[in-house]
Amino acid sequence: MRDNFAIFILTHGRPHKQYTIKTLKRCGYTGKYYLVIDTEDKDANEYKKLYGDKVLQFDKRDISKLFDTADTFDDRRAIVYARNVCWQFAKQLNLDYFLELDDDYTEFRFRKEVNGVLTSIYCRHIDKVFEAMLDFLDETKALTVALAQTGDFIGGTDSTVYKQQLARKAMNSFFCRVDRPFNFFGRVNEDVNTYILLGSKGKLLFTVARCTLNQLNTQSNQGGMTELYLDSGTYVKSFYSIIFNPSCVKIGMMGVSNKRIHHKIYWNYCTPKIINERYKKEK
Repeated sequence: MRDNFAIFILTHGRPHKQYTIKTLKRCGYTGKYYLVIDTEDKDANEYKKLYGDKVLQFDKRDISKLFDTADTFDDRRAIVYARNVCWQFAKQLNLDYFLELDDDYTEFRFRKEVNGVLTSIYCRHIDKVFEAMLDFLDETKALTVALAQTGDFIGGTDSTVYKQQLARKAMNSFFCRVDRPFNFFGRVNEDVNTYILLGSKGKLLFTVARCTLNQLNTQSNQGGMTELYLDSGTYVKSFYSIIFNPSCVKIGMMGVSNKRIHHKIYWNYCTPKIINERYKKEK
């Protein structure tokens, strides 16, 4: 893996549950990685005991002054602070590129259609995937690009993400360049808030469908943001995105048998589009 790249694993309260590190090693990752924790983590000393100089620590109060949380609460049990501090750490480490990951990934897979059925193949050479994603980031001039998530492929070959192969969103994993900094916005739902706000301004944030990540079920893994989600629920979480772009987001229902409140994005009103040349007016 190139030397000017590193992975930042954003974590809180889970020093002994670092699934992502184990998964990366199993997938053949050879590059650098660091664990990003905050000064409010009661398990900070345990992290440092286990991972030594791979642990990077920051103050959430300092970072909170640099972006809009979209509320007046004082609850800092959220990942957005860690997301926004990564550019500072990348500069300190003399990196040109970095990847933000959560701490609970269990696998990376390639998606492939076989006889009309969407199948998957475990990734064993993740360095090549990461290099390709960084090349794509450079070529497209995007702010960030992301791997798809397992949930993007509900519906198999009929799923929207699989059909398009490229989506104007970025969630969960973020490949970034140090010289293209941007802020994540909102205390929660920060990934959605960011791609709908910056996307509406013509910025490029992409999800690539060829390779996917899978993680533990939301709210099933103690630590991280689980307690915040259990306290506030998806209704409050989804409303942050309405605050940032009310012209294209509303509250809706997700699911079939077990429905839950979730944000709903109307993409026709969200991101600018390139008009086909056939509509060009004659002079």
